[in-house]
Amino acid sequence: MSIKKLLKKASDGYIIKQVDKLELPVFKESRHIREYVVFSGKVQNVGFRREVYLLAAKLGLTGWVKNNEQGSVEAEIQGEELRIRFLINFMSSLRRAKVYKVESKIIDIKLEEIGFEIIR
Repeated sequence: MSIKKLLKKASDGYIIKQVDKLELPVFKESRHIREYVVFSGKVQNVGFRREVYLLAAKLGLTGWVKNNEQGSVEAEIQGEELRIRFLINFMSSLRRAKVYKVESKIIDIKLEEIGFEIIR
């Protein structure tokens, strides 16, 4: 196995443990929305998409996340608004990533969507 693959495997293991041990707050019920979000800064090559994916699944959210050519990470996240806010705030506070700017807007809900995915 190459060094790059070994480092990726170690990074993924670290991220999985971090999300697994995260204790979620008790959320009040909130409206169901879909939000398009762009995280700008040092957010690529640090496991950012993987952590969004794992945290979204833990929060019961649906949607997708992907890197874009400008060096930022974009996502569409659907579910209870307070859970989405938690995810955005949590990801914005990561120490190994540096989120300098978050842009978001509410978009139309996709009723047929199930699960959360990383788009490559």
